[in-house]
Amino acid sequence: MKKAQSPSSSPIRLGILGCANIARGFIRDARAGQGVDIVAVASRKAEIARAFAAETGVPRAIETYEAMLADDAIDAVYIPLPNSLHAEWAIKAARAGKHVLCEKPLALNRAEAQAMFEAAAQARVVLLEAYPFWFQPQTAAMLDVIWRGEIGELRSVQASFGFTLRNPDNIRMNPALGGGALLDAGCYAVSLIRLVMGAAPQRVTALASMTGTGVDLWTMATLDYGDGRRGQISCGMDGGVHRHATIVGSVGVIETDYLNHTTQQRQGDPRGFVPGRLRVRRLAANNAPFEDIKSPSGSGFAFEAQTFARLIRDADMNAVAAAARASIDIAATLDAIQLSARRGVAVDC
Repeated sequence: MKKAQSPSSSPIRLGILGCANIARGFIRDARAGQGVDIVAVASRKAEIARAFAAETGVPRAIETYEAMLADDAIDAVYIPLPNSLHAEWAIKAARAGKHVLCEKPLALNRAEAQAMFEAAAQARVVLLEAYPFWFQPQTAAMLDVIWRGEIGELRSVQASFGFTLRNPDNIRMNPALGGGALLDAGCYAVSLIRLVMGAAPQRVTALASMTGTGVDLWTMATLDYGDGRRGQISCGMDGGVHRHATIVGSVGVIETDYLNHTTQQRQGDPRGFVPGRLRVRRLAANNAPFEDIKSPSGSGFAFEAQTFARLIRDADMNAVAAAARASIDIAATLDAIQLSARRGVAVDC
């Protein structure tokens, strides 16, 4: 793996490849003591890069994406571009020798994801998909409960994520840019199930409601693992904000909201964060009490930046390979869900 050019004790010099709104939160939360130093932002228009840099306090504005990738003073890039541009620019960044932290979903399909990881492997750089909740201490606590066998053998996972989209001109309504409920919200539910199950399902059956623009307004799917385990996802852009999962074992249950960002404040967090919830019932009886599991809180952007920097510095190939396998499985599952919803039949992954 290619090491960062700066000394191992120094922060990873990170450039922001694009001025999407999500980058504002990432810059705010990832810049303070997380192992990265956000040194530049690039846009296709110089005036946009300059305005964005001034607004967010980033030291340098770079007027093209290509110029950022050619800059030897940058070790890595964060890609917050529309979904349809992830593969193109992640591959170009890897070939330029830059490590890549790429927003979710990593790619529009499995073929793109595979090509991205092949480019990263050839260039010996880290490519990491940025699901902030993956890096939350609460998620680690949830996995510890499962791996210790506290709820027995896994039986099922149900995960849902939805919100109300009121603006018909929102990027999520544009199929050319990788819009739709499944790629925007459903990928989170699929990624949670992949994290818990440790593999892609064997077969999926899905239903979706399509909008006039050609993206899904909502999608629901059942995932069959072929060994008795099963999963279900639900996602939508037409309902109240919700984000929760239920993990059922042979002798217990976990309930979690798997949030990207968490706080200890019950209300009034200046960033809009809310407390995370993780609770466990370790007995199969329906009158057994749930136990709340407490974890450190914070921004998932900060936690993911910290992990990204550590993977680069430590050249942790095992962790990089495990994350890559998960991302490819997620992409394959999303492919199968989309195909099943179009055809109206079960589809193998």
